Amino acid sequence: MMIETVKDQSEERLVYTVAEAGELLGISRAFAYELVARGELPVIRLGRRRLVPKVALLAIVEGGLPLDSVVTQ
Repeated sequence: MMIETVKDQSEERLVYTVAEAGELLGISRAFAYELVARGELPVIRLGRRRLVPKVALLAIVEGGLPLDSVVTQ
């Protein structure tokens, strides 16, 4: 049996919670939610959940793209 590390799991995931995205970006959970409320951190909604797509995070970090041009709410 192979034990998956956190890094292995994060490479396979397509979405993150807002709190996880904040942690990955190096910002607080509260600030991450504030960015979502302002429409500056793109999220998708699945029911009541708000999830940040991995591709949006990569585009923001790698390309410096405007946050609202990646994914809309």
